[in-house]
Amino acid sequence: MYDDLALEHSSTVDRAADEIRRALFAGRLTPGTPLREVGLSAAMGVGRSTVREALALLVAEGLAVRVPNRGVAVKQLTADDVHDVSRARAALESAGVRRWDEASESERQRVRDALTRYAAVASESGDPAALTHAHLRVHQALVGLSGSERLSSTADVLSSEIRLGLAHLDRIRANVAEQVAEHRALVARLEAGDVEGTLRQLDDHLSAAERSLLDATGHATITS
Repeated sequence: MYDDLALEHSSTVDRAADEIRRALFAGRLTPGTPLREVGLSAAMGVGRSTVREALALLVAEGLAVRVPNRGVAVKQLTADDVHDVSRARAALESAGVRRWDEASESERQRVRDALTRYAAVASESGDPAALTHAHLRVHQALVGLSGSERLSSTADVLSSEIRLGLAHLDRIRANVAEQVAEHRALVARLEAGDVEGTLRQLDDHLSAAERSLLDATGHATITS
């Protein structure tokens, strides 16, 4: 009996976290917005303890942050965050691309499958969270070519940090089809064995994403 009660409570927390997540990715709760337990509890019809645990999940995922003496708020990326994460992504994804020739067939297939899924979601889904998740899976699959679980785990952490910013970009971009085509071209270059060309294209792609993310998060683009 007690186990069943624990499972039911857990599912309620998960549902509350899912609902807040949807609001974040849909842009209804923007970066920096306070996430008040009382208001969320009333809106979702659940107890404050449930909301508190749901917020803890979002903090652990990097979607929200604890602000001293103010509670929890939606994560807001700084310019330094964007620059640092972008550099780290470039290093990780480049490491995977360089290993294309040595990667296993299953690792390569994960890249193809992620690209196929991204294209399908882009053409069929109006769900910003699903689009962002599919988009990031392509880049995570590139890191997976490295064959390193540690690098893949690091990429997952970085993805959590930029998910909200990328979700905003995915919502406002009018060129989703072009984005998919760009990812297809990148993978096609890999399939053709042009690793160096892929690395150059990846660098251009990530640099453009960094500039767009800086603009989307309200920071002036800095050129070097």
